[in-house]
Amino acid sequence: MQCVIVTGSAGLVGSEAVKFFAEKGFKTIGIDNDMRSKFFGKEASTEWNRKALEKNVAGYEHHSADIRDDAKINEIFQKYSGSIAGVIHAAAQPSHDWAAKDPHTDFTVNANGTLTVLEAARKFSPTAPFIFTSTNKVYGDNPNSLPLVEEKTRWEIDRKHPYYKNGIDESLSVDKTKHSLFGVSKLAADALVQEYGKYFGMKTVCFRAGCITGSSHSSAELHGFLAYLMKCAMTGKHYTIFGYKGKQVRDNIHAYDLVTAFWNFFENPREAEIYNMGGGRHSNCSMLEAIELCENISGKKMSHSYSEANRTGDHIWWISDVTKFQKHYPKWKYKYDVKSILEEMEASLHGAV
Repeated sequence: MQCVIVTGSAGLVGSEAVKFFAEKGFKTIGIDNDMRSKFFGKEASTEWNRKALEKNVAGYEHHSADIRDDAKINEIFQKYSGSIAGVIHAAAQPSHDWAAKDPHTDFTVNANGTLTVLEAARKFSPTAPFIFTSTNKVYGDNPNSLPLVEEKTRWEIDRKHPYYKNGIDESLSVDKTKHSLFGVSKLAADALVQEYGKYFGMKTVCFRAGCITGSSHSSAELHGFLAYLMKCAMTGKHYTIFGYKGKQVRDNIHAYDLVTAFWNFFENPREAEIYNMGGGRHSNCSMLEAIELCENISGKKMSHSYSEANRTGDHIWWISDVTKFQKHYPKWKYKYDVKSILEEMEASLHGAV
């Protein structure tokens, strides 16, 4: 039976990929040691999601391994050598705020860990598609130099600019910019994934995502913007807006929509591809707009305050241009937008708070 190996399998993207590929008939091999709880505390633990996968996904096999452990990762890949149909690498340290607290751990998880998984894939499954969840932070704060216009509830790019219609494409430079240490570690991983495609001829892809979200997100203040915001709305927990008058814009893509993009690539893989992948013009909001939506959907007034200091390397405005991916894979469509994402979150939290 063919299998798919998923790192970060108990996380938001990984668990969505496990469920999706299992439904397609693949045995799913998960690698996840719940480092998220070490990064963000007990409330962000993915243990609940791991247990749900083991209970509900037929044939799911879990390995509590660190992606930096070369021997253990090689052991897992070697065990399934010959039957690995694809590799989805979604494990990461995902917060640029946290990275500044412990740069060594951030870099070794994101860069060295990716190298370990890539090498194992090259040794034991060199023809299998290698799908990497990268980030728009590889572009650093270059988007902040775009001609932005302040509107009532959001920042928006000048309507005359080429990015206005569809958002930011893959031509944006990754140089001469403040990335945050997280952005640097993910850029190193991104470059490695591309290089393994170009140098070794592997079918690799980097999906440079903005905000990935969904009801399976074990959200925390430092990571999981929409899910944490709805959690605060439902529980009455105070929320702090950091900088840019609360008008900073993010596009938000549901993990399911991202995984269906993975599936399209998996079926017809290409060599060393990169795609900006997010909600695009279809699914985006500012912080102020998100708060209003959360209040309307939950029926509760949120407790929030404003801090003038923005997060280092944070984007003022980001909307992904996904037209390159749509050109290569015209069958791919969105299922969710911001409103439907938040409605799903509210429903999932309703019985838990």
